[in-house]
Amino acid sequence: MILLTGFEPFGGDSSNPSWAAVLEAQEILRSEGHGVETLELPCVFGESAAVLREAMGRLRPDLVICVGLAGGRERLSLERVAINCDDARIPDNAGNRPIDEPVVPEGPAAYFSTLPVKSALRALQIAGIRAEVSQTAGTYVCNHVFYALMHELAGAVASRPRGGFIHVPYDEAQLPQGSAAPGMATLDMGRGIAVVVRTTLETQVDAKLSAGAVH
Repeated sequence: MILLTGFEPFGGDSSNPSWAAVLEAQEILRSEGHGVETLELPCVFGESAAVLREAMGRLRPDLVICVGLAGGRERLSLERVAINCDDARIPDNAGNRPIDEPVVPEGPAAYFSTLPVKSALRALQIAGIRAEVSQTAGTYVCNHVFYALMHELAGAVASRPRGGFIHVPYDEAQLPQGSAAPGMATLDMGRGIAVVVRTTLETQVDAKLSAGAVH
């Protein structure tokens, strides 16, 4: 079973394309016969991780992909690393603004995604969907959820489910006319998430493909 999560709106926006993209991906994958459940997470430190953990305990998924908005990016970002740090530039939806706090006290400094990010990048490029491997998921609620996910999966020794995080751009439809900010159609985001799911299910050993960063 596959669990896909997106986020509620935050920062004054009326919608969050991560949730719309997850629903698109669910429809695509279910039409192909995959068992998929979706979950809209609150954009709140602590609560978001608790809601995710509850769903994972109830559903026992084999694959979990969390999706969030990175406004200003122009591509789907396959996140490589989650760090054990909450450092909020703006308050979350409950008014919390942690600074230099651990996601999990005494937890490891970081976790790597267990998605085959290089193979997924290649598959997305073949599908004509703009994508990149990203070296940072930031320090806001997206990274908080990403780290909490990987910490939870690290403790699941028996079943070894896989998981990771994808950032999506703004939805083209939500950008004001004349905006210079990059965007992507929700359908393409959903198609991209579905590509990552399929690639993960088909791939045990990730490809060797240059997708690093100089700075």
